[in-house]
Amino acid sequence: MKQYTKEFRYNLQLSFPVILGLLGHTFVAFADNIMVGQLGTAELAAVSLGNSFVFIAMSIGIGFSTAITPLVAEADAAGEKTNAKRALKHGLVLCTVLGLSLFGLIMLSKPLMYLMEQPPEVVALAIPYLNLVAFSLVPLVIFQGFKQFLDGLSQTKYPMYATIIANVVNIVLNYLLIFGAFGFPQLGIIGAAIGTLVSRVIMVAFIWLLLKKKQKFHDYVTGFNFRKIEKSVMKKIIALGFPSALQMLFEFGIFTAAIWLSGVLGTNSQAANQIALNLSSMTFMVGMGLGVAAMIRVGNQKGLKNFTDLRRIAFSIFFLTLILEIVFAILYLIGRHWLPTIYLDVDDVANAMDNTEVIYLAAKLLLVAAFFQISDGIQVVVLGALRGLQDVKIPTVITFIAYWLIGFPISFYLGLYTSYESTGIWIGLLVGLTASAIMLYIRFNYLTKKLINK
Repeated sequence: MKQYTKEFRYNLQLSFPVILGLLGHTFVAFADNIMVGQLGTAELAAVSLGNSFVFIAMSIGIGFSTAITPLVAEADAAGEKTNAKRALKHGLVLCTVLGLSLFGLIMLSKPLMYLMEQPPEVVALAIPYLNLVAFSLVPLVIFQGFKQFLDGLSQTKYPMYATIIANVVNIVLNYLLIFGAFGFPQLGIIGAAIGTLVSRVIMVAFIWLLLKKKQKFHDYVTGFNFRKIEKSVMKKIIALGFPSALQMLFEFGIFTAAIWLSGVLGTNSQAANQIALNLSSMTFMVGMGLGVAAMIRVGNQKGLKNFTDLRRIAFSIFFLTLILEIVFAILYLIGRHWLPTIYLDVDDVANAMDNTEVIYLAAKLLLVAAFFQISDGIQVVVLGALRGLQDVKIPTVITFIAYWLIGFPISFYLGLYTSYESTGIWIGLLVGLTASAIMLYIRFNYLTKKLINK
């Protein structure tokens, strides 16, 4: 066991800033949900519906940007600073184009809300909210380009600083604009959207100024010639980024489908789903941060061509993730009745019946979420290790099969055609995540053994 546990300290040091940075993104939604939840269940459901479109687009942008990290990590380990700079420059160009394209696609897809059998009052609230939050994808995806570059250099603390600042800005603006505090206009959920947009613009500005100011990054961020675009570098990033984007799209997509299916069941089911999803996404970010650590460390060992240590280090991260996710599962089991009360005003007499039903439904969902924490954490760290190996095509097929051929049909049937309803939707998620974890682990085990034998 020592050969694995001795890596825990460094794995945590490397992943901790990444986890905090990722939690920062989730905490934006957490703050929005808590503050908006005070307005009522319809407003909370509207934020859920609007964000469901953004989550799909965000998954593509974040997934695509992850291609930058293994390229930079491999170049850094090999001492090839020029190649790392190329990966950053071309990655930023692609992230900017992608962010604008995703914003445009969301704008074109807004009419779908009226065709999805969602509650009319929820759709009416969601569309103006979506307009602003969709545009915030542009700075978010650009920020991801910078973040993945810094992750590749193992400089994970700087994106963390940016997200902490962004969260402070978001919470302050939420308070001022949602409730109309200190003479500011009372804008409701539009105020939450403005807070999200401004905070994400500030993230990009902060990270760019920091990179320009720090001497150690000088050679990477100066002398960019955006007129000179190398097709070979673009092709390499796209070859890695496109499958990675599909992987995240397949996973985020099934959770988005859960939001839509819950909306068919009613406003309270959708609000409960949003609470459970927001809580589980925060613990998921711990696994995702460890997945980034796996991608960096495996990428480094790949650059050094040390495949025995590559396998040992990866397994140490898998083992660490398993321990942490079991702890989270226990916390969900213990706190499943209390945690949903954070999101709603339990003293609101006018909405007392709705709030009580939402808390009851969310507690049932958290019971299932407690178990899929383990599968979700394992699949995301193994996926990170495979990205470090630059193996992305087969894992993309695996994630599609697990989520859409196995998990989604179960969610659809149990959710809409049985008495399980919302709980049935989440049982489908659990089965899909478990299938993904098993198949991805088999893939990693096969590849690393093959590399060592060679």
